[in-house]
Amino acid sequence: MDNIVIVTGGANGLGLELVKLLHQSNYYVCNIDKDENKLKQLEAKFEDNYQSFVGDVSDENFVISTVNKISKLGKIVALFNNAGSPSFKKPTEYVGKDVELCFEGLKGMIYFSSNVLKYMEQTGGKIINILSSAALRGNKQEAVYCACKWAERGYTESLKSAYSGTNVHIFGVYPGGINTNFYKHSRDYVSLEKQHSFMSAKELAEIIYNNIFTDKHLLVEDLIINRIK
Repeated sequence: MDNIVIVTGGANGLGLELVKLLHQSNYYVCNIDKDENKLKQLEAKFEDNYQSFVGDVSDENFVISTVNKISKLGKIVALFNNAGSPSFKKPTEYVGKDVELCFEGLKGMIYFSSNVLKYMEQTGGKIINILSSAALRGNKQEAVYCACKWAERGYTESLKSAYSGTNVHIFGVYPGGINTNFYKHSRDYVSLEKQHSFMSAKELAEIIYNNIFTDKHLLVEDLIINRIK
C-alpha cells in the first residue's frame, strides 16, 4: 500500500472526524488511541482499509513499536498528530498530574514525528500537527495547557526549518474551541452551553483536509481557524 495515514487520538472528536473523512477518501487509516472500547467499535464499522492500535502516545516504546508495524504495511504518506488532553485550572491549582496530562500530547507529537520522519526522509510525506489557538496567546485557567501548546508550536516551527526545501512538508493547525467532549472535566470553565457555541468537528475536519490534500501547487503551512461569532 502507498496511501497510509496515521491519526493519533482518532477515537473521538476532531480525530474521529478526520479518520472518517480520510477513510472515505480511500486512504488506509491507522488510528492510535487509548480508548480501547471505541477503537473496537470502529474496527467493526470500517473493516477494510483501517486498523487501530491501542496505547498511550506518550509511551515512547509503544510509539516505536507501532510505527515499526505500520511501516511494514506500506508507505506512510501523512501523520496527523492530534492526541492530547487538557487541564484547565487557575494558575495556583495546577499540580504535577495536571502538568503530566497536558504534556502527554507534546510527547506523542515528538515521538510519532521523529519515528515517522525516519521513513518520510526517504519517501516524502506530510506531518500535520493539530495544535490550538492556545498556542498563539495566553488564556486564563490555561497556563499549563498554553505552555504545552506553545511548546508544540516551537517544535512544529523547528520541523519546518529542518525540512525546508525537501519533500517532507510540515503543517501547523490552530483551531479555536471545538464542540466536543474535550471540556467534559472542565465545566466550571467551559459550560455545556458555551461548548455548543464552538466549531463543528466535522466541518473543521473538512477544512483541514481540503487545505492539506489540495491538488493545487500551493502549500498552506499554517492554518488558523476560528468560528464566526
